[in-house]
Amino acid sequence: MDKARNVNLDLVEVAPKANPPVCKLMDFGKLKYDKKKKDQESKKKQHVIKIKEVRFRPRISDNDFDTKLKRAKKFLSMGFKLKITIMFRGREMARQDLGETLLERILEALSDDAEMEKRSKLEGNRFAIIMNPK
Repeated sequence: MDKARNVNLDLVEVAPKANPPVCKLMDFGKLKYDKKKKDQESKKKQHVIKIKEVRFRPRISDNDFDTKLKRAKKFLSMGFKLKITIMFRGREMARQDLGETLLERILEALSDDAEMEKRSKLEGNRFAIIMNPK
């Protein structure tokens, strides 16, 4: 520690589990800076997958269905994964078959643009599937 003080550096423990522990004389501020820069560089190279969501209701009108379908196709063409959620409210929970038919209709309409990755069961009052662009 006296040697480190004489040369205006810090005594940094490099390998604490070694026997005896290994220490180095270095500038600790510079070490932290280099580590931060290295972490930022690795984040730049990372590829983040974004998921877009389109929500439907079981008793959706044809116009609204077409509009939401266009938006879904746009997301798929941009390369995003797509999460399609069918939401049930109140008494609609008793008619889950309407949600199944709507889901089949959606899958048929998007079959040219996407393929289904994951199909989940009913979670609470929502039913969701995830699709990948082709």
